[in-house]
Amino acid sequence: MTTPPYALVTTTTDAEVKARTLAADVIGSRLAACAQIHPVSSVYRWEGRVEHAQEWRVDFKTRGDLVDELAARLGELHDYETPEIVAVPLLGGSADYLAWISAETRAG
Repeated sequence: MTTPPYALVTTTTDAEVKARTLAADVIGSRLAACAQIHPVSSVYRWEGRVEHAQEWRVDFKTRGDLVDELAARLGELHDYETPEIVAVPLLGGSADYLAWISAETRAG
């Protein structure tokens, strides 16, 4: 599979302070150019039961070639046993915004 030029990487956590800590680390290390933090209500199956939880979603905008490194870093920092770490390709967008993502992330 071809690596897309840009991607959106998402994770969730159970507290706003944890979401902000993840965002600060990732942005500080230049693995993503931007992180957006959103409160969300999650419904999921865990260990045979349907669970309901208030969580905080963090969406990172990054280059496609940094997705694996970003995912690994989130895995190191995360306190969930099985954290959500998913990436979707960005198929397009404002040329200026995409150039900004490239400028604000470290060389791959």
